[in-house]
Amino acid sequence: MSVSEDQLIAQYAPLVRRQALSLVGRLPANVELDDLMQAGMMGLLDAVRRYQQQADAQFETYAITRIRGAMLDELRSQDWLPRSVRTKARAIEEAIHALHHQLLRAPTEAEIAEHMGITLAAYQALLEDARGMQVLMIEDLIQHREGADADAAINTAGQGAPDANPLHWLVREGLRGALVSAIENLPEREQLLLSLQFEQDLNQKEIAAVLQVTEGRVSQLRSQAVARIRAWLSSHSWDPEPGGDDLENLL
Repeated sequence: MSVSEDQLIAQYAPLVRRQALSLVGRLPANVELDDLMQAGMMGLLDAVRRYQQQADAQFETYAITRIRGAMLDELRSQDWLPRSVRTKARAIEEAIHALHHQLLRAPTEAEIAEHMGITLAAYQALLEDARGMQVLMIEDLIQHREGADADAAINTAGQGAPDANPLHWLVREGLRGALVSAIENLPEREQLLLSLQFEQDLNQKEIAAVLQVTEGRVSQLRSQAVARIRAWLSSHSWDPEPGGDDLENLL
């Protein structure tokens, strides 16, 4: 028995709110929940219209990818981060990159702060300021992986033609391998944090309880982890923000 578009939208609308709440809690206060939900509903509608029911393709997985992707697109279009925040995030990444080459290991927070010529407290405040930018970056990286998997599932089930360009698959698989290596080079605590968030799907309060730190500290550690990942990708010739029409949608 076929399911209508309206029925699917009504059934899966709670996914939109869940994804919006998950994202907005880690973004600056000027980002409105309603704006994210509106964008997410457009993503859900897109998923409903592009999806055809197949035994091997789970609609919920496909819909979550489209919903979150629509929300991230909305954030990008708003240019919601001040230039000063972007500058701070870049400074952290550059310090991590330089120290990693100098020390041949992941630098500690104290070492990063000293390299930047600021106190540890000031460095941790920078991490907190940069958290919104880092959230968007890591969501992009995770979305690239899940988006490829979801599209592959739809193609396997018979919806849409598989990607015929070998370069696209090389880039996708190459980024996947690079991400794995970058995460493996994180300090153990930051690896655990990312695992709790993206594999165990714990919220910030739950992660704080597991790590026995404050929620603010979780935010700082997440920002630092993403800065380390981006610095690692950059040092290994992966551009975390690829440009150009040929590559922008491949990862």
